[in-house]
Amino acid sequence: MVSAAKIFTIETDLTLKVAAQKLKNFKKVEETETNQEKIDLVKEIKELVLQKNFLRGIFSYDYLITLSFKGEKRNVPVTKQTPFLMIEEGRKIFLIVLEKKLKANNVANQIREILLVPTGGLVEAKIPHNTLKTIHESNPESTKVIFFDEVDIPNVNKLSLYGPSLADCSLYMEYLKHGKIWYVVFEDKPNNLVVGLTRNGIVTVFTKITQEQFINYIVKEILPLIGKKEKQ
Repeated sequence: MVSAAKIFTIETDLTLKVAAQKLKNFKKVEETETNQEKIDLVKEIKELVLQKNFLRGIFSYDYLITLSFKGEKRNVPVTKQTPFLMIEEGRKIFLIVLEKKLKANNVANQIREILLVPTGGLVEAKIPHNTLKTIHESNPESTKVIFFDEVDIPNVNKLSLYGPSLADCSLYMEYLKHGKIWYVVFEDKPNNLVVGLTRNGIVTVFTKITQEQFINYIVKEILPLIGKKEKQ
């Protein structure tokens, strides 16, 4: 099963201790009516734990999905539980949401609102193009996929390379002249993982891995890549 997460940075004056106080016991109930009955949709923070330089918990929220049964459509409530982790490093706080891109964005924004962080105070993590370039060029035979964006060729938005020949590919050098690396899929041999990484902090591990192993990998291997100064 694929493991996915997105990393954000909180760019405002905030400590994990204050964040824990704001998140602790958060619960919001919204009443809605569906199928001629009233139902409570709940958002809450669960299993919150603060230890040293990290804060972790689960953002739980209810929402409605529409199902069809014998030609009749009914709105059915479901509960989604999304783990998250906040890590304090120096004067910076990282927020890691263990979910795919769009849902991760939604959860991150709701956490931002609970923390009373102003709009713009929580942003996507930034991994420089040159960092992804180094990942590929330091071990090109392990690279499986590369996507380029910011392409200067008219009517071309993205360029991509796939396959085992990326270790010796003249197209790679040609594409570098016209765009920046947006996404790279590579085999991390020391950790025995196949990993996808984007410049805006989306991490995907395609190898079977536990949630704890996934979190540890992000903390150990990915967070140090964030915020490095882009080389000219």
